[in-house]
Amino acid sequence: MPWLRGGRPLKRWRYVGIYRPDVMLCVGDAIVAGLRRRWCAVALPDGTLRENTGSRRAGVRLAPGGVRVRSEALALELSLDEGPGVEVASPHGRQWIWTRKQACVAVRGRLWLEGREWALAGHDAFVDDSAGYHARHTRWRWSAGLGRAATGERVAWNLVEGVHDAPEASERTVWVDGEPHEVGPQPFAADLSRVGGLRFTPWSVREDDTNLLLVRSRYRQPFGTFAGELPGGLALESGQGVMEWHDAIW
Repeated sequence: MPWLRGGRPLKRWRYVGIYRPDVMLCVGDAIVAGLRRRWCAVALPDGTLRENTGSRRAGVRLAPGGVRVRSEALALELSLDEGPGVEVASPHGRQWIWTRKQACVAVRGRLWLEGREWALAGHDAFVDDSAGYHARHTRWRWSAGLGRAATGERVAWNLVEGVHDAPEASERTVWVDGEPHEVGPQPFAADLSRVGGLRFTPWSVREDDTNLLLVRSRYRQPFGTFAGELPGGLALESGQGVMEWHDAIW
């Protein structure tokens, strides 16, 4: 993908989330119009949120199959067993955008945070690779999560409004025991308390308001737990993940 197409600059990012009942985290690496930003955040059920952001200072390294983070208070080593995922390309404004989502990805590794340590092993990872020539003003709401159905299946979801959200051939997906199924549009509450039949209770929230004149970005991304029903009526026994609101001029 060239850096410029039809007057629009390329935006691309890779996001890895770990969603568990005892700890959640996300690691990201994004380039927007040549500007790079890396980040890592860890959330705990008691409301603790620790973030490490920046360009070089974040100590974040992402590559297919692995994640490494190093800072004074936080260290993370992950290996990911990635697969083909759910891949979608969509028109956006006068150009186009692309994404690939993977859920219930098997992960192995360790997290160290302020003297505490977690062994990370299981199908607890969510991976988002995205790129494209987004419209100058882009807004979206998004939810990703992992959990168990009341009937015992391992489940995951990826729900969105604003990008890749056509009535058909969208990125909206529910995975049941690893099998992806596209689902219809799911309305989001403006305060991110609900999406479709899922109710959301936050642990803590990541927020940012960046204004670089030509590039501006505002977002909220709370970590938390979910209850209720997935699209299609499958009831959750447990669920954890994120909600997100993003408003960007880029």
